[in-house]
Amino acid sequence: MPTLRTLLSIPVLLVLLFAPSASGGATTAGATRAVLRLLVTEGGAPAAALLDQDADGSRYTAAGRGITASDHFRAGSITKTFLATVVLQLAAEHRLSLSDTVERHLPGLLREGGTDGRRTTLRALLTHTSGLADFTRTTHGAVALTPLQAVHTAIALPPGRPGRYSYSNTNYVVLGMVVRQVTGHPYAVEARRRIIAPLGLTGTSFPGSRRSLPSPHGHAYSADGTDVTALDPRVAGAAGELVTTLADLNRFYAALLGGRLLPPRRLREMLGTRAAHGAYGMGIFPVRLPCGVTVWGHNGRIPGSYVRSAATADGRRVLTFRVNTDAFADPRLERALLAAAFCPRTG
Repeated sequence: MPTLRTLLSIPVLLVLLFAPSASGGATTAGATRAVLRLLVTEGGAPAAALLDQDADGSRYTAAGRGITASDHFRAGSITKTFLATVVLQLAAEHRLSLSDTVERHLPGLLREGGTDGRRTTLRALLTHTSGLADFTRTTHGAVALTPLQAVHTAIALPPGRPGRYSYSNTNYVVLGMVVRQVTGHPYAVEARRRIIAPLGLTGTSFPGSRRSLPSPHGHAYSADGTDVTALDPRVAGAAGELVTTLADLNRFYAALLGGRLLPPRRLREMLGTRAAHGAYGMGIFPVRLPCGVTVWGHNGRIPGSYVRSAATADGRRVLTFRVNTDAFADPRLERALLAAAFCPRTG
């Protein structure tokens, strides 16, 4: 719950962000640092860090203690952008079609609880319009499951309406199963071969069942202050198991939006939001900022970590920020941070 001080300080900060600068120069870095400090002082995070990258280089900013630029951390649902990229690459290779049904690749998987895999397409999974319930409504991100267990947990819940946007981690668990069926390899192997290795993302991995983080890393804390640095990534699986670094995420989104990972047609499909009524593309979503700039990216929440990557549509400007707790839940602060970075003051 935001404090009264937070509710008062954010509007004031936004006024300062968009007021003309007396010096006539851009003050993006200072405004970004100011908001990042608010994530700690008002947002409840023990520590926060941000890496901002453009043609002029990278700029690192941190607030609080126990966090560094080179830390490995859990990126949660940012995993979905990686998985969606793999699926779209397979579509470009004609190894699957986004119009394929789940039934075609995984016969009999979705036949219970009001869910019908014969009518559920891969496109619907990618855009969260399948109607599949979210298995984490039951597990709350605290129970390690196999993909099949996650699906069975989901179909025991009341389904949503097919065609209506409703974010569900189950969609991407099923997509992970489809990738394995189509390629003969786990989605993690395909992501390493197709994305991680070509881009040189040396700090990025799919840990599977490995509970520890690679070095270096700091500590991760739950909302009640419990240290949850050691975690079984199978609580999220294909929907959120990724471990990475700030620099790697910036490099990934710059390459993706810059056209290095997908053919133009498939990248346009990824950024198309019509199916989700403007809310979501395929593993990525847009946010329109107060200054009129639209940024693309994803966020990720998993016990002990909250991460957000955002970039311009051409990938030339990208940033990632993170906090070392999953308790961060103030969209106003996040929006203010993105505005501070992407909406510079000018004289």
